[in-house]
Amino acid sequence: MNNHLLTTNHLTKQYGRHKAVDDVSLHIRQGDIYGLIGRNGAGKTTILKIISGLAAPTEGGFSIFGKTGRDAAPCMSRIGTLIENPGLYPNMTAAENLKLKALAMGIRKKDEIPELLETVGLKDTGRKKVRNFSLGMKQRLGIALALVGDPDLVVLDEPINGLDPQGIAEIRETLFTLNRERHITFLISSHILEELSKIATRYGIIHDGVLLEELDREELLARCSERIELKTSDTRGACTVLEAMGITRYKVVDAGTIHIFERLDAGGEITMALAGKNIRTLGITVKNEDLEDYYLNLTGGERHV
Repeated sequence: MNNHLLTTNHLTKQYGRHKAVDDVSLHIRQGDIYGLIGRNGAGKTTILKIISGLAAPTEGGFSIFGKTGRDAAPCMSRIGTLIENPGLYPNMTAAENLKLKALAMGIRKKDEIPELLETVGLKDTGRKKVRNFSLGMKQRLGIALALVGDPDLVVLDEPINGLDPQGIAEIRETLFTLNRERHITFLISSHILEELSKIATRYGIIHDGVLLEELDREELLARCSERIELKTSDTRGACTVLEAMGITRYKVVDAGTIHIFERLDAGGEITMALAGKNIRTLGITVKNEDLEDYYLNLTGGERHV
């Protein structure tokens, strides 16, 4: 059964000769907190704008709730967005900002505004004007605005950018709660992989407009876990030797590489056992990448993303 809430199909956006988005196909499932990871300028915001109906693709398209093209138009009201800076009225209160958005959407639900303020932790702001809010409070109000109308999918562009650690923690807890209790699916862009890794259940890694990888949280953590990286000329024979040694937690990565996730102090023993079967060891090292290292190795970039 296909439980994808949103898929993009070879999405491309070109400005002159520059492809801001290049043949990107994302797959976002119902209930995901999907992290779209990439440097500033990688194409993340452009993708989110296309999905939100704020920009048109040059080529390709997307499917939302199983609908495409004109059939998808009625579904767009089920998407809430916070892209770039939230459009807040600084001389109004949080409640007044939300009321204005609700009126613009034709929503008259009596309890919605107090519920939203409580959901994002702003219920005690009272008559305080938005111009006197901290950056974290403004971001939480931006999320509340995206939640007006009870959307099924919420698209957030760099929601933790510029926040202090407390602000980041507050936003993270808000998103967790909304995902868990209201079953909202999130698509969140960020250039801060380490922080997004604390909340996302699935990732798309984008670089120079190209989607490099799409993987679940468990897959990403497995690739970053401590392991022996074995380079050999005979992976098939090496697997037989490993199993004879009682080593079962391993993965053949490519034609010449095996990752071993147990007995990390047994490098010498493995080399000797391979030599006993006339299998050459071309390299054997213990690796322990953090998430940012993994991202940087994938994109060939520098540490400050």
